[in-house]
Amino acid sequence: MYLRFRIFNVSLISVLLSIFLPLFSCAPLDVNNPNSNQSINTSYMTSNDFTKTDTATFGAGCFWCVEAIFQRVEGVLKVTSGYCGGHVINPTYEQVCEKNTGHVEVAQIVFDPAKISFDELLEIFWKTHDPTTPNQQGNDVGPQYRSVVFYHNEIQQKKANQYKKALDGSGAFVHPIVTTIEPYQNYFEAEDYHQNYFNLNKNTNPYCSYVVQPKVEKFEKVFKHKLRKE
Repeated sequence: MYLRFRIFNVSLISVLLSIFLPLFSCAPLDVNNPNSNQSINTSYMTSNDFTKTDTATFGAGCFWCVEAIFQRVEGVLKVTSGYCGGHVINPTYEQVCEKNTGHVEVAQIVFDPAKISFDELLEIFWKTHDPTTPNQQGNDVGPQYRSVVFYHNEIQQKKANQYKKALDGSGAFVHPIVTTIEPYQNYFEAEDYHQNYFNLNKNTNPYCSYVVQPKVEKFEKVFKHKLRKE
């Protein structure tokens, strides 16, 4: 069930949160609002120099969470939320949420290999979500939330498979890793209101405060040495 929030009263919301927080899922405040940050730049960029870059594409649950984490990584130049791997051309968020398009919510990450490697991004990817739950991250349930690495070349494919095998054999997780390693295909950027979502809505959407923020804080603590330098 996808809840949409309209905040009328802070005290009322506080009461409702205590009752309904376990049901919250990755859904926009109002997907039909034409004024929902449409004038905001649709991607997070810190550099216009893309002469020597590489791209990684990860699915690890709600793309609001994944985007927010990788935006804070030193060496990452751009993060765009999108849909990947499905069979429908240019799907809408509503279509993807119906679970019939085959798409996964992903973060497409343009990075500078001189500052951060694909291997390091893989480490962050696997340590900032649960790769053992099929089609689910927390209360977000559905095939669009499955754990997946969409590789862009044979090198990424090999590294992702090696890392997965090593991690699975290490006993780091009680249950087997269900992350799939798939070729990058049928990617489409998500709607404007999904881009840079956490940074723009962390003070207005309870999902950001109670789901995304804790993940970001955990990332910042565990990967303090990889944080973007202001």
